[in-house]
Amino acid sequence: MKKLFAFCAGLLAVLNQTAVTALAAEPEAAGAAAQTPLWLCIPFAGLLLCIAVLPLVKAEWWEAHQPHAVVFWSLLFVLPFAFVYGPGQAFEKVLECIVDDYLTFIILLFGLFCVSGNITLEGDLAGSPRINVGLLLIGTMLSSWIGTTGASMLMVRPIIKMNAWRKRRSHIMVFFIFLISNIGGCLTPIGDPPLLMGFMRGVPFFWSLHLFPVLLFNVVILLTIFYFLDRRAYRKDIAEGLKPDISKPGTEVHILGLHNLIFLAMIVAAVILSGTLPGMAAFQDAEGAVRGIHLFGEVTLTYPALIEVVIILVAAFLSFKTTSVEIRRKNHFTWGAIQEVAVLFVGIFITMQPALMILKANGASLGLNKPFEMFWATGCLSSFLDNTPTYLVFLTTAGALGFTEGMPTILGTVPIAMLEAISCGAVFMGANTYIGNAPNFMVKSISDENGIRMPSFFGYLLWSITFLIPVFLLDMLVFFL
Repeated sequence: MKKLFAFCAGLLAVLNQTAVTALAAEPEAAGAAAQTPLWLCIPFAGLLLCIAVLPLVKAEWWEAHQPHAVVFWSLLFVLPFAFVYGPGQAFEKVLECIVDDYLTFIILLFGLFCVSGNITLEGDLAGSPRINVGLLLIGTMLSSWIGTTGASMLMVRPIIKMNAWRKRRSHIMVFFIFLISNIGGCLTPIGDPPLLMGFMRGVPFFWSLHLFPVLLFNVVILLTIFYFLDRRAYRKDIAEGLKPDISKPGTEVHILGLHNLIFLAMIVAAVILSGTLPGMAAFQDAEGAVRGIHLFGEVTLTYPALIEVVIILVAAFLSFKTTSVEIRRKNHFTWGAIQEVAVLFVGIFITMQPALMILKANGASLGLNKPFEMFWATGCLSSFLDNTPTYLVFLTTAGALGFTEGMPTILGTVPIAMLEAISCGAVFMGANTYIGNAPNFMVKSISDENGIRMPSFFGYLLWSITFLIPVFLLDMLVFFL
């Protein structure tokens, strides 16, 4: 524990040192030895504060004015950034963020949202502690093979439907986010985007299977905790006279819209292609850069990204054309959840750029050279920033430390224990907040739409501090010290 406290103190010291300015990696790449003032992170902090506080104090106003808040905080970042670096650099930074990060993010989410909305379960479904544990386990295992977003969108509506008769069910969706939307995605590059980035930089595709002991350790602990929590809530619901309106609980179940699994497979294939095509000679120019459509400055919409977008949109279109409207009605399908995520996350992606610039420029100066340090640094920052660039920052830092034994990557040799720590930190700790990973907010929105009273931003944070942080401390003690 002394080591942990020492690391935290060191991290705080470095952050305090960067409170004035930090060298910006991107402007340097553009040939300007400029500095990134920490105050440029204020819009990001302001937007997060709005997301956390306004639903509690002015819920109706926030529901109606989310786009206005996003525009306000985005402009509050863009205009000062343009003043410091120039309008051209500001436009390029925003365009780069939209094209390289947000576009594929929202298209993937949209495609999975559409396809999963066309699949439903029917029959004698009754949510009970044992059934809920089984479904959470199935979803967790699926996450590594169809992605945390895919598994979340596929499983969220069936779990909500079978627990619709219950009064106490918010905890079910909280643990759903913990396990299916985050922790379950650690076994393959398909599971979570950070691991896909590692694969693109030389980490073998199936290397992530080495994380299975860590996954099993976390799943056993969390599902055990969940079972006792759910059993207590279940007994209270039964004691109050609540019961499912079915004759034979859990005996007759069938799936409608099963053909949509084909379109789900198309989306998974598109994600795999986005990670493999850039390494093929046909998609590279003479200098080794990925070919694409040049937009502005250094911003290019690459052909692999364009192929991914087209395949996903085609899959979503075919899913809607080949599926009965009745299935979507039974799923209570609406566009509200995807609209909310699209609006809020475009603001998050734009306003978090200064924080990523500071992190990228100062990652190597944090003095992190031990697995447990990488685990907590990657994880804590992945709780609030996009976990993909955070993963790449610390993978790059680890590769530059001069190790000669471990996993060879194009960024350098990274010790296996350190690579495991960075991977687990990025994937696991996205569960700490609603904004830590894309499906988190989506699951919350769908749950809210279906009458489940989900915790507020701070309420959810309390859940993660209570149940996740102790598990992560055990992870550190068992696997990363």
